[in-house]
Amino acid sequence: MAHEHHHHHHHEVDASSLKGVYIISVILNLAFVLVEAGIGIWGNSMGLLSDAGHNLSDVFSLLLAMIALRLAGTRSTGKYTYGYRKGSVLISLLNSIILLIAVGAIIVESIHKFSEPAPVNGGAVAWTAGAGILINGLTAFLLMKHRKSDLNARGAFLHMAADTLVSAGVLVSGVVISITGWNLIDPIIGIVVALVILAGTWELLSESLRLSLDAVPENIDRDKVLEGMMGVDGVQDVHHLHIWPVSTVETALTAHAVVDEGAEPEAVVSALKLALRNHGITHVTIETERPGHICEDYDCAR
Repeated sequence: MAHEHHHHHHHEVDASSLKGVYIISVILNLAFVLVEAGIGIWGNSMGLLSDAGHNLSDVFSLLLAMIALRLAGTRSTGKYTYGYRKGSVLISLLNSIILLIAVGAIIVESIHKFSEPAPVNGGAVAWTAGAGILINGLTAFLLMKHRKSDLNARGAFLHMAADTLVSAGVLVSGVVISITGWNLIDPIIGIVVALVILAGTWELLSESLRLSLDAVPENIDRDKVLEGMMGVDGVQDVHHLHIWPVSTVETALTAHAVVDEGAEPEAVVSALKLALRNHGITHVTIETERPGHICEDYDCAR
């Protein structure tokens, strides 16, 4: 029986360039959050305050991506053989819980404004939301070229692109208030924005919980991975297949591959690594076996 252990890491991401993009994006968005929250308090706008909360979630998302980028490069230690890479999953879990609390606060305050509506400075709302469209749009543009090389960058890009649309909604509320004086549009927009945050937060929470339990990452189809491995020349069977997240940016796989008698184990493992790379699995350990191996474990069945 031959034991082939191969560890492959993803090095295509330009970490230095991406880190710079994250830093610029965090500074831009954090500055805008402070300005937007300040104007929201001054202009008595729940829509602006809820949108500031949403943009604050973007800052957390960008910081999480930065941390994940850093943690992905941590080395193993005697006690932590994968380094601190799983810390990015725990941070995302904490982040999602904090955001859920923020959503609850926004909804409660918006409902309160329905019963006791207050005048809103529509012009301030519109101008600030317009600035939000520019900031969110610029951040999305900066992340655009990295979205195909890094899953966190892609998530941040989609988040910022969606926020550009959210800011457009707040802009509409500001214009409506300026023209019609209908202040109830403000808490309505506040609740809509809160629901948008809730939708994204719920997805973050569920995925964080799944990853913390070492579930197969959502972007990976186990059946297709197995099908791809079985399609490699020289592979008769695959069992003991386990797929789990090392971090939010790296996925690990271990498996036993039954290799044809005439096939060279190292060549087969190299081909398997290539097939798995196409599925976004970057940390691979393959144990090769020859035909005739009797599997007695319950999880050997494909």
